Amino acid sequence: MGQALALANESAQQGEVPIGAVLVKDGQVISRSGNSPISSLDPTAHAEINTMRLAATILGNYRLVETTLYSTLEPCVMCAGAIMHARISRLVFGAYDQKFGACGSVMNLFEYEKLNHHTSVEGGVMRTECATVLQTFFKNRR
Repeated sequence: MGQALALANESAQQGEVPIGAVLVKDGQVISRSGNSPISSLDPTAHAEINTMRLAATILGNYRLVETTLYSTLEPCVMCAGAIMHARISRLVFGAYDQKFGACGSVMNLFEYEKLNHHTSVEGGVMRTECATVLQTFFKNRR
């Protein structure tokens, strides 16, 4: 999560909402990215999506089985759906997102039994540090 937090800080310096994500397989970092929808003019360029795209290219497979995704913020519906489609085994996130969180805050896509893949989810890891980066960013923009 520390690496994801460093990426979030880098995103903030670039004027992006400070979110970072890191994908790990067998104890090795496969890919990592910060948020970039503003600079890339791409509404799907969330840190989690960027990280999954890069990992799929590196691994040569869109299925990212037996991996863990670390994100500084609870994923939104789009990212949670992509996590399921990629078959990521485990999601670990920092701050909860009371406006868009799809892993327990607003809704929990991972608890729907009708969906065929169930990622295990752990929220609140380094919660204070992750939330502080976001709060500071938005405070400075107001």
